[in-house]
Amino acid sequence: MGKLPVLALRVVLVMLLAGSVFVQTVMVPLLASDLEGLRPEYAYLRAPFLLIMVLGVVTAQVVLVCVWRLVTMVRRGTVFSHAAFRYVHIVVGAFVAAALLVFALGFVLAPGEAVAPGVVLLVGGAGVAILGVALVVLVLRMLLAQAVARDVEAARMRAELEEVI
Repeated sequence: MGKLPVLALRVVLVMLLAGSVFVQTVMVPLLASDLEGLRPEYAYLRAPFLLIMVLGVVTAQVVLVCVWRLVTMVRRGTVFSHAAFRYVHIVVGAFVAAALLVFALGFVLAPGEAVAPGVVLLVGGAGVAILGVALVVLVLRMLLAQAVARDVEAARMRAELEEVI
């Protein structure tokens, strides 16, 4: 991978991480103060909604850090190793956690008339979409496993060839 794509991806990752920190430190407290004005029958939604929001941002941050580490491994030429699996597993876990958080949000919003039923359905669809991303990453993990196995086999064959020569 060339230097320019790696640099561009790192710039994007830094911008996304800075944006997520901004959301955690500025936007969530502003949202919390806005939610204080909820009608009393919907006041129970405030704490779970804020918790889900903060944990959702944390899952995104985890993915960003793992992608940064994988890009570093790509740049060094070590991505086709067993060390890369740790980061891929964490990414899959973060996406599954994010999907569960979205489903939890739908569960919190479903009873009563706080939001329309269509909104709850859209939230459920977003959860399914996030699970779909986790499955795509899982398929990519399988491709990584095949590449690592081929790399190990090629190294073994090179060693045998050197012994023969």
